[in-house]
Amino acid sequence: MRKLVLQLKQWFQEPDMSIEARTPAQQLELDLACENLTLFYFPSCPFCRKVLREIERLQLRVECRNIQQDLSAREDLLVGGGRTTVPCLRIREGGHIHWLYESSDIVAMLRSWTHAVLTETG
Repeated sequence: MRKLVLQLKQWFQEPDMSIEARTPAQQLELDLACENLTLFYFPSCPFCRKVLREIERLQLRVECRNIQQDLSAREDLLVGGGRTTVPCLRIREGGHIHWLYESSDIVAMLRSWTHAVLTETG
């Protein structure tokens, strides 16, 4: 049991990855790119908190919709994603919408996505 608790604690406290300084132009580019991301969550969900911590750490301005307080957000999640499981990240790319579930997948995507956006802006 103790081993399980330690594994869970380690899982939620992923290694601290420092954020490189950004130019105002890079931050603006990230902010514009974030307009295509929406996180569906609710505050008491530990998996949602994991994703929210990463969004804060990466200094991303992602729209966050609490499905417990906003019934239209819950309906959007159900209709678009097919279920009301949170966290869920809606990603708009061109004319397509992708729904990404699973906190670890969302965190990994946000890290690589942020790196890609910053690499493009130089």
